[in-house]
Amino acid sequence: MKIACLGWGSLIWDPKSLPIQSQWFKNGPLLPVEFARQSADGRLTLVIEPTSNPVPTLWAMMEGIDLDLARDQLREREGIPKKYIRNIGVWSLEEDTPESIPNIDEWAIDVGVDAVIWTALGPKFSGYNGRVPSIEEAVDYLGKLSGAEFKNARRYVCNAPLQIDTAYRRRFEQELGWKPT
Repeated sequence: MKIACLGWGSLIWDPKSLPIQSQWFKNGPLLPVEFARQSADGRLTLVIEPTSNPVPTLWAMMEGIDLDLARDQLREREGIPKKYIRNIGVWSLEEDTPESIPNIDEWAIDVGVDAVIWTALGPKFSGYNGRVPSIEEAVDYLGKLSGAEFKNARRYVCNAPLQIDTAYRRRFEQELGWKPT
């Protein structure tokens, strides 16, 4: 089984122990991602956010051929507890097409993969799951960070792949001076 892993954030520049075959390809499916999840370490991370404009994501081939193992490896890389395996999205020829990625089946067939996995965490802000910060709230939040939280947040935004060109990212660059590295 050929398994692809989708990425749009830190998986690209910091895959850690995620067993990908070689490189990240830039022709992933178009997905509506945005800096809409507040992490415990201060970052605003990229997640699928259905009201955002779609951007081209990236993808890599996983080393193994076992779909359950690949999902578990991505879950571990993302630091998601086992009981929340549902936060690792999956599509395969045996699965229904997920609402969050409606054309995944067409894309997967075009690139020649049998299954696709991705991090399926949703927006979260000010302690509320599902809450998307406004662009003003996001800029204000990031602008008030200091110390390690500031460094983590800035590193994450600046290291996001160039093709992840979102409205929030453009505003962070304009108002905070956080340019891609």
